[in-house]
Amino acid sequence: MARRPVSLSVVETAYIGLGANLGDRAATLREAVRRLGEHGRVAAVSSLYETEPVGFREQPPFLNAALALETALAPTELLDALIAIERAMGRVRTFRNAPRTLDLDILLLGGVAHTPGLTLPHPRLHERAFVLAPLAEIAPDVVHPVLGSSMAELLASLPDRSGIEVWAAPGWERSIRERVSC
Repeated sequence: MARRPVSLSVVETAYIGLGANLGDRAATLREAVRRLGEHGRVAAVSSLYETEPVGFREQPPFLNAALALETALAPTELLDALIAIERAMGRVRTFRNAPRTLDLDILLLGGVAHTPGLTLPHPRLHERAFVLAPLAEIAPDVVHPVLGSSMAELLASLPDRSGIEVWAAPGWERSIRERVSC
């Protein structure tokens, strides 16, 4: 009788922020979702939100979303995978808050982590409506491991949630033809 190898990998849910403001934004994000699925199981994808740029404001609006990925990758391995996807899809890093074809950020994965190049949870996720709106949509009850508040509570506590509109309903990653106005 042959024995099957035992997997020692622990599967965790990574919450990933997606954004794009150059080129065909929706098609880029849809392809990014597909490629992320190569690194685990995509468990949930938020609506697609059109948002105003933060920091450097002289650039086109972004499309943003959040995704829950069940993965066995360690945080640094997942970060490497995200950077590889960004590069393969044309991301060129020029300056902070610059326009970009694709931006992928690990927002939450496990608890707290500090390594060169990666801090978890994402250090500014609780300050940004363009991150919290889609994240609270797919994970309203997930608790920030440092602040002790749920994503829904963090979103509700933001003083300014302007500049964010639903651009496409859930399922946009399968078809971008369905646009909604909210």
